[in-house]
Amino acid sequence: MSDVTSDSAGNDLSARVGLRTATALVVANIIGAGIFTTTGFQAAELGDPAAIFALWILGGVLAYCGALCYGELGALYPEAGAEYVYLRETYGRLFGFMSAFVSFVAGFPAPIAAAVKALVAYLAVFMPVLGDDRALLGNFGTSDAAALVFVWGLTAIHLRGGGFRFNDLVTLLKVLGIVAIVLGAAVFGQGDVAHFTRTSTGVSPTLPAFATSLIFVMFCYSGWNAAAYVASEIETPQRNLPRALLLGTGIVVLLYLALNAVYFYGADVSTLAGRVDVGVVAAEALFGPLGVGLVTGVLVISLLASASAMTVAGPRVSFALGRDVPALAAFARTSRSSGVPTTALLAQGVVTSLIVVTGTVDQIQQYAGFTLALFSSLAVSCVIVLRFRMPDRVRPFRTWGYPVTPIFYLVVTGWTMVWAFQGRPTESLLALLTVAVGGALFLLRGRGGHET
Repeated sequence: MSDVTSDSAGNDLSARVGLRTATALVVANIIGAGIFTTTGFQAAELGDPAAIFALWILGGVLAYCGALCYGELGALYPEAGAEYVYLRETYGRLFGFMSAFVSFVAGFPAPIAAAVKALVAYLAVFMPVLGDDRALLGNFGTSDAAALVFVWGLTAIHLRGGGFRFNDLVTLLKVLGIVAIVLGAAVFGQGDVAHFTRTSTGVSPTLPAFATSLIFVMFCYSGWNAAAYVASEIETPQRNLPRALLLGTGIVVLLYLALNAVYFYGADVSTLAGRVDVGVVAAEALFGPLGVGLVTGVLVISLLASASAMTVAGPRVSFALGRDVPALAAFARTSRSSGVPTTALLAQGVVTSLIVVTGTVDQIQQYAGFTLALFSSLAVSCVIVLRFRMPDRVRPFRTWGYPVTPIFYLVVTGWTMVWAFQGRPTESLLALLTVAVGGALFLLRGRGGHET
């Protein structure tokens, strides 16, 4: 296989992604295991179904505001890399480099590692041999080996150029599975609508509890910006990128609200409180043992689709960085046959494998979420800065409700980051340290590269 690196400043990744595929990438990237697990913690913290639904609606509104802002930025700069490009153009190459560094070492590898490890755990319901986590070498066991098979299996699919088609398929199966759960609950489920108003946990919603719960909801909505990472591969990106971000986010909001309705139709808030397997609990109450298998199957497909979407998106950031930094030019090398950034994709597979093998998934996931909120907020702020800096620049898509939309996103995200810092100061400080390391590396390497 021969490779080529383009020196042009525009698009050397071929435009082959239509609106449907870009939308599927957003849906796949957002929906993971979180929606099937976190409502139980919210039930314990808030004790009120109405407050929980308000929480998921607020999270959806926040994600939609972010999607609107990224729609404007992506249409303005239809290049691979998303935050890296927006921060580079607005605040300079230092900020862009720091965001790309965090994406490479944790932002994508850690969620992929977490997804495949959870996938193996849920798949053990159907294949018990996977649940027998026998030690192979030190702390490395059979479940880690199975997780690595998924990491490199997905990497191989994407290396061969079949990543977008594969992602379309598993996303379709994911959405159909969730729709089947929702419709099955409505038609066949043995539930009770009284659960929607019953609050018997003895817990009342408080502002700190709401803020803490919102952090987890925002994490469940993370990925609403997925299509922005492949902007240069989207056909007519000025039109289709904003549409994909908004359509994909809107679909997920509706699916999330529908799934929460299923949970509370199947069980009351006190039954769900504190249960990590809230989806399984509700499904078993609604459908019996068949429901457990159905929800577990959908969970497996959801995690596979999420890992696949992140396997697509992550290397595009490294690709964009490689175009600007000569020392990292290998990351910008693309395959003539498949058109994918091969070196960047392989490097991401290596980093993801290291996280799986070292068993640091949970720790890295905890502070990766903080950096995710930090850099998405910085990117959203670019909308405001660029409006002032370049008021006459033609914008193919303009953020609806500006300036309220970006300000609302920044205020709420900033508020949750403060609570996250107070609740998990160690992880938050590690997140800031990771960002600082990226900045130090940029300054140490000198002023190589070129402005675009």
